[in-house]
Amino acid sequence: MRTTSPRTFYVIAVGGTAMAPFASLLVERGDRVLGSDLLPLYPPMSDRIAALGIDVRPGFDAANLPADVDQVVVGNLAGKDNPELVEALRRGLPVTSMPEALRTEFLAGRHPVVVAGTHGKTTTTALTAWLLAAGGLEPGFLVGGEPLDFDGPSAVGRGAPFVVEGDEYSTSWADKGPKFLHYAPRTLVVTSVELDHADLYPDLASVKEAFRKVVALVPPDGLIVANGDDPGVLDVLGPARARVLRYGIAGDTDVTGVAGTGDPGGGRELAAAAIDEGPDAVRFDVLGGGRPAYRVASPLAGRHNVGNALAALAVGEAFGLSPEALASALARFRGVRRRLEVKGTAAGVTVVDDFAHHPTAVETTLAGARRRWPGRRLWAAFEPRSLTAGRAEFADRYERALSVADGVALAVPHHAARLSRPGAPGALDAAAVAGRLAASGREAFAGANADELAAGLLARLAPGDVVVVMSSGAFGGLCGKLLAALADREGLVTPPARR
Repeated sequence: MRTTSPRTFYVIAVGGTAMAPFASLLVERGDRVLGSDLLPLYPPMSDRIAALGIDVRPGFDAANLPADVDQVVVGNLAGKDNPELVEALRRGLPVTSMPEALRTEFLAGRHPVVVAGTHGKTTTTALTAWLLAAGGLEPGFLVGGEPLDFDGPSAVGRGAPFVVEGDEYSTSWADKGPKFLHYAPRTLVVTSVELDHADLYPDLASVKEAFRKVVALVPPDGLIVANGDDPGVLDVLGPARARVLRYGIAGDTDVTGVAGTGDPGGGRELAAAAIDEGPDAVRFDVLGGGRPAYRVASPLAGRHNVGNALAALAVGEAFGLSPEALASALARFRGVRRRLEVKGTAAGVTVVDDFAHHPTAVETTLAGARRRWPGRRLWAAFEPRSLTAGRAEFADRYERALSVADGVALAVPHHAARLSRPGAPGALDAAAVAGRLAASGREAFAGANADELAAGLLARLAPGDVVVVMSSGAFGGLCGKLLAALADREGLVTPPARR
């Protein structure tokens, strides 16, 4: 959907999970894209950048910036002293952040559907885009992950809706406000509100204030789709000017048949009932919306994904898609990489990769895995990767979350040294958490790195076990290490079955 002549964009920190999909939009539109980042880049974004043919220049150096640049787009990992940013400003080149560029270049004149929340936004964004695409609406989209149902994490699209994952993290070196405030949502989905990004938000109150701001942006003729089961979400709906549709698990006060007005109240206008969680799918009835209930089957494991599916279904209904079309598309959704993604099976042990990085996400992920692989011994291998995930204050919550598993391999927090500095909140004591879990009757141990955890797991794993490896980073390649070592036992790795 081009309205201007092709231009040359230089993208600083092009390998980010949002930056690479944004660069892909530019390439799809016909623009020339150059960029830079710290090398080496890692999959899947390294593969994405290579497939796009983008020239990635190593490191950040003023000499990297070519003469023929029309627009410089700066990722939020680039500080104000980034040499390329400094050089661009010195030359007087147009400089903008990714969220601002996305709004200007791709969201203008469209219907932005912004999916925000502490948990579930990547899956919900991908599913929403898939439902709209399967319904023939040709949406644009940008997902901060690798959806399995599309050729890539972003597409320009030709229809009115543009579905974008709305991150509450900071916009740029010059704008520490959340990214999602730049996306001008006409439809807003809020999946959950908890403390996260502790390097940016000092407390839950500041997180809620950010969400209140994006809620207030939705125009009166727009729609806010809100998780009615999440107290944090209900607490940020006060400034809403648009109609609010609450979704959740059915209860006695749900499905009033009356559209929300911005006052959260006690009910839900869209609800899931008669939930049946099986190893191949979660089946439930969708109630509300002023039409007869209909039954759906979702391949996504876990009750949290029932909520994510409801949110996407609500958006689909708002765009006029029929229950039959939505149910058919939901059943065919294959998900997103690193969301309970089966990496393979070797020596009878199934290794699963997941992005969980917060106590709530860890608990819901393991609960979903328990139902997906009933009767099998479940191991949780977890790395507290981020500055939020590794905080000492989460110790009790991690203990409860990890207790869903039969066995636990817990890594020392990635930022333990930084979290332990004077004035810092303190680092999670992985050994102490593992000790308490062991005392409760589970097999549990802690390790300093992926190699130590792999060695400890390999000494304990037996045929029939399932290992869920959870981290918001690479976790030292733990999935691959486990599969390679297990394959040596048996000489064969069984790839995951295609759905």
